[in-house]
Amino acid sequence: MRYMELGSSGIQVSKMGLGTWAIGGGPAWSGGPSEQNAIDTIVEAVNQGINMVDTAPGYNFGASEEIVGKALKQVDREKVILVTKCGVVWNREGTVWNKVGDRQLYRLLTPESVKLEVEESLERLGTDYIDLYMTHWPSVPPFETPIAETVGALNELKAEGKIRAIGAANVSIAQIKEYVDCCELDLVQGKYSVLDRAVEDELLPLCRENKITMQAYSPLEQGLLTGTIARDYRPEPGNARANKKWWQPGNMERVIDMLDEWKPLCEKYDCTIPTLCLAWIMNQGDEVNLLTGATAPDQVVMNARAADIVIDEADLRTMREMAEALDK
Repeated sequence: MRYMELGSSGIQVSKMGLGTWAIGGGPAWSGGPSEQNAIDTIVEAVNQGINMVDTAPGYNFGASEEIVGKALKQVDREKVILVTKCGVVWNREGTVWNKVGDRQLYRLLTPESVKLEVEESLERLGTDYIDLYMTHWPSVPPFETPIAETVGALNELKAEGKIRAIGAANVSIAQIKEYVDCCELDLVQGKYSVLDRAVEDELLPLCRENKITMQAYSPLEQGLLTGTIARDYRPEPGNARANKKWWQPGNMERVIDMLDEWKPLCEKYDCTIPTLCLAWIMNQGDEVNLLTGATAPDQVVMNARAADIVIDEADLRTMREMAEALDK
């Protein structure tokens, strides 16, 4: 496993992190894995050298954090770079956002809510500090909070030792610049896969300029780039995949055809289709970190292999050109 500095924090993180949205289960994932399987997956990730574990309260209403907390009891906490988030709540009023099952989620980033959230997360995680604390989504009207006020609370938490570094997810270029003016911003998350390369236009250059780690999430397009999806599969209504571009009939089949054409590359690099797709991301720059969403120990082992694969420039270009052709 390769390692890199988290922004300018001095914290060393694995080039690949484990995301636990699906591990949290719930309606968005049609149930998800069993709790024991989820715990085993997190433990195996740490055993494989993946020291960055990412979770959030909004992943099934705290269930993901609780599972991560149970897994932390089975490993050396000091070896884990623990990431969780704030700004998505369900137990107090905020701006109406997503509804999951019959429960409503709200977006809220007031200093008071952030300080309350961190205590709730620490309790669910069973720890007394969070290595990287991130805003999950920007606040929006009618409960909009200026970034400077939210970051002021985060800086206080950092000074108190409750968090070690600050990050932001799902933020615009303008918002990132506001964060940089108010704090040491060490990580920004952005959706990045061989199918979705929008972060390359502005986000990656901005991260390079400010020494911010860009963490790619959904690199396998919620499982589509695993090469294991049947051509006649259709996500159930309410499933997190149901409204996504590449999961629509027609688009999905064209992606599957492309993956079939990549099988010779898998033979060349002695890897599977998902490992090849993960390696493509990890070969896009030194500032790029990868967040994978494995839900079983064997998937973790397979994913970790991607950190060691160096794809040559010609093959990187071929994969990009074939993916770009799907948009035409």
